[in-house]
Amino acid sequence: MPYVERVWRSRSRRGGSFLSMAEGNIELVVTRLPELLAVTLRGPVTRGTLVECPANGEWLAIRFRLGTYLPQIPTSALIDHQNMQLPVLPNGRFLFSGLSWDIPGYDDAESLVARMARAGVIARSHATDAAIEGDVDWMSRRSVQRHFRRVTGMTFSSHQQIQRARHAAALLVSGSSVLDATSGAGYFDQAHLTRAVRQLIGMTPARLSRERPQLSFSYKTTTS
Repeated sequence: MPYVERVWRSRSRRGGSFLSMAEGNIELVVTRLPELLAVTLRGPVTRGTLVECPANGEWLAIRFRLGTYLPQIPTSALIDHQNMQLPVLPNGRFLFSGLSWDIPGYDDAESLVARMARAGVIARSHATDAAIEGDVDWMSRRSVQRHFRRVTGMTFSSHQQIQRARHAAALLVSGSSVLDATSGAGYFDQAHLTRAVRQLIGMTPARLSRERPQLSFSYKTTTS
């Protein structure tokens, strides 16, 4: 589906913490706790942080493909944990963009997105795709940067830095040495790797390699 990168779901039996890494995507998240039902719109994050996860919780999230945006809500208004809590109605629906929607389950999450697209609540930017794929001959560099920042809330350079740091983190927690991760993720030297990973992932490369903590993108999830 052109609007969705992934639909994921997760469950916690015990409380704990994990590293929530920097990322560029918008997500619609349904949270179910013993005394709470919430629907949250989350935006991009530019710094890694340690996040506490409550016990006995269930989450379902629609992770929108990069370049999907909300015409009525600037992505920059959601960035760095400026989450939007959407009103949940007594009939099991929620309000978003002046309309009432069924709270989705895993099997009908993409159907919800399709309805949102038809209603004009979400849209796609082909300029963002062109920037990522390097197909920018038909646009000036300045135009590409302007479109990318308007849609994603961050510069294209910031997006590239986040993707590189996430790749380095994946290498480190999978057993690669700091030296190999530096080379594998394309960093100039270990000092460059350390600065980027500490800021964007939330932990130094040496500690990632030693402790191999739970990362925000490495839960055992079911994807679409």
